[in-house]
Amino acid sequence: MFKTILWATDGSATADRALPYAKSLAEGEGKKLIAVHCKELLIGGRASGYPVLADEEELQEKILHQVEEAKAAGFDATLEVITAAAAGAAHVIAEAAREAGGDVIVVGTRGHAPVAGLLVGSVTQRLLHVSPCPVLAVPAGKHAEIAERELEKVTAAR
Repeated sequence: MFKTILWATDGSATADRALPYAKSLAEGEGKKLIAVHCKELLIGGRASGYPVLADEEELQEKILHQVEEAKAAGFDATLEVITAAAAGAAHVIAEAAREAGGDVIVVGTRGHAPVAGLLVGSVTQRLLHVSPCPVLAVPAGKHAEIAERELEKVTAAR
């Protein structure tokens, strides 16, 4: 059913929890796993063009390492780093899915808020509205444990 799986990641622990789900969907011949990371930039004023997150470089290195580990495990995995204005991540992730012919976007439900005061999980919330394909939103907190057990059951049944 799903051949091109996008894992949208901001480098957070909740995005990391979504990776096993993306890998599970990307197992098998002829499937692709595309890690999509949006480097959000502040626009306007003296901060114009600077990354929203001070540790952006470290996040990209971490995500690249995760993609390399997936490749070593036999996945057809690639990394796409895209750039957008702060609060525009969902739209550029949706566009990346459209361009790649994505069949599903796998994303965590909580992550880095690009600017203090924004709703946590706003990128996932927006993706649910603008994505050209289904979005698998992996929950955080106590619900994550339940979801992980269900994933283990599905994986064991294969």
